[in-house]
Amino acid sequence: MRPAIIPRLRDTRLGRGWYLAAVLSAALAVGMCLLGWRQADQADRIAAHPVRVEGTVTQLPSGSATYSAVSYRADGQLRSAADLWLPPDVKVGDPICLEHAETDPGAVRVCGKHYPQPVGVSLAQTSVPVALLLFAACVARIWRYRRNRPVRSRVRARIRTTVAFAAEGMPAITHGSRSRRRRKGGRRALR
Repeated sequence: MRPAIIPRLRDTRLGRGWYLAAVLSAALAVGMCLLGWRQADQADRIAAHPVRVEGTVTQLPSGSATYSAVSYRADGQLRSAADLWLPPDVKVGDPICLEHAETDPGAVRVCGKHYPQPVGVSLAQTSVPVALLLFAACVARIWRYRRNRPVRSRVRARIRTTVAFAAEGMPAITHGSRSRRRRKGGRRALR
């Protein structure tokens, strides 16, 4: 039975979606920062001691699921690099000039370009601010809910406490009849 004096409180639980969105946006921001940092680190290592080699285009992007691929020989081993910047008129089998780092032959870029994979850098530059804005919006929503929550929880606790004390056999709850709890020893113990 709900007292008429206390207004009915709307359930204002914060959904798990806000927490999940905050975690995913933070993970996206960190992942894209690492991708951009890796590209910048490889560009710096190549620029420190560049070694020019000639590569061969082995694959061109033909849709959303495939990347370009270039094979090249470095330190006597045949290596392959994917998703490099390629000129628009290149064909499979065409030679292409590459630069790799002297200490790391796996860090490779096309001659005349700054980053190994410019798409990764541009993706990081656009997605990190968006992910940080989404994270800030989620944290602000969670913080606003948490700041207003203690007031609501005290009101709910008072309502629950009042109902819990009223259930202990008060006439308002039991409609004037006596409590049906059995005493220790049964009815015969009262005589």
